[in-house]
Amino acid sequence: MGAFKNKDIISISELSNKDIVKVLETAKKLEKSPKPRLLLGKVLATLFFEPSTRTRLSFESSMNRLGGRVLGFADAKVSSASKGETIHDTIKVVEKYSDVIVIRHPLEGAARVAAEATKKPVINAGDGANQHPTQTLLDLYTIKKTQGRVSKLKVAMVGDLKYGRTVHSLANALGRFDCEFFFVSPDSLKMPDEILDELKEMGVKYSEHKLVEDVVKKVDILYSTRIQRERFPDEEEYNKVKNIYILKEDLFKGVKKNLKILHPLPRVNEIEVEVDNTKYAHYFEQAGNGVPVRQALLGLVLGKLK
Repeated sequence: MGAFKNKDIISISELSNKDIVKVLETAKKLEKSPKPRLLLGKVLATLFFEPSTRTRLSFESSMNRLGGRVLGFADAKVSSASKGETIHDTIKVVEKYSDVIVIRHPLEGAARVAAEATKKPVINAGDGANQHPTQTLLDLYTIKKTQGRVSKLKVAMVGDLKYGRTVHSLANALGRFDCEFFFVSPDSLKMPDEILDELKEMGVKYSEHKLVEDVVKKVDILYSTRIQRERFPDEEEYNKVKNIYILKEDLFKGVKKNLKILHPLPRVNEIEVEVDNTKYAHYFEQAGNGVPVRQALLGLVLGKLK
């Protein structure tokens, strides 16, 4: 029995470096040699209590391409949550219909509650501003493909570092591989102290900055994030920072040749469309990498891959 069989994927910090490497290697194999019948007869339940395009569709695409089936909802209003049903009870019902459950929820800790309610494997597709482990794994896969490694890289994270669950998970993961970070944000959206404390404890080198211009020529990866309107308790605070970082083509003169710009998407206006045509833009390829990575996870937690 593989170590991944029936494993919940709730937080990147619960995956060892060996686990991460296993997922990346499995994704690479699946990308080279597809297995269209691997999950024949298996059912994936997708419970999206919060809007999603890429995560939901790439999970569905992954399951379909492996021969499995998908059921679920993409709007909490069409679920019994609108009648007051708890996450625990929803999961106790859904486990009867499926073999693996993917959940996205606006409340931090919701995925953990779901995992505790069932013995079926649960995969966290994002819980509030907390964790988004499968995004982190596809980010790592993208970095490995573009840089040839995930270790000893210089990585800038730009924008909403306070509410951005993708950068919280990615900092934890890359920090374990001896990367150096350049955190670029306004004071109101700085990386949370608990993440910085975690990095200090790990002995990870990082610095905080206000301007992208100060770091762009030093880094291998520039990870841009959307200023997330939906996470702001105050509209006025959002309006103060919404256009603070807009990446333009002329910003990338004299940068490292291997630089890649990543973004978890959707973007609003933080990367100008002209940047898409540069050799540095890699965010659409990054989104595509969600399929082999999520295929790898589904195959592993269902015990069909070892």
